[in-house]
Amino acid sequence: MELNWLAFIIGGIAAFMVGWAWYSPMLFGKGWAAGSKVELGSASSMPVFAMVAQLVAVFLLSFVVAITATTDALITAIAAILAASAFVVSSGAFVKKSTYALCVDGGYIILSGVIMIAIHAII
Repeated sequence: MELNWLAFIIGGIAAFMVGWAWYSPMLFGKGWAAGSKVELGSASSMPVFAMVAQLVAVFLLSFVVAITATTDALITAIAAILAASAFVVSSGAFVKKSTYALCVDGGYIILSGVIMIAIHAII
């Protein structure tokens, strides 16, 4: 079983870039920031640890999708994506994020998974 490395890399990069737009003021960033009790800063004031952790997370999820694609285990990929989303939503609920912010966070993970699965289907 050989991984589709190109789909893995493109899926990770695409999900990260979609996150950049997803959390921007153009889309859901303002409401998410208010609901998360954080201030949106400039690109130069981005929290480095959070960005690195996000990059690691999207590539780990892309790796899970790549592995499941080699074994035709789409349901496993979907379950992993939904589990990751549920973990993020539950941890956000513990710190009392708004429902809007929770939906933005959980929705981003689900969208990322859909993008990764679609890339594997195309490439």
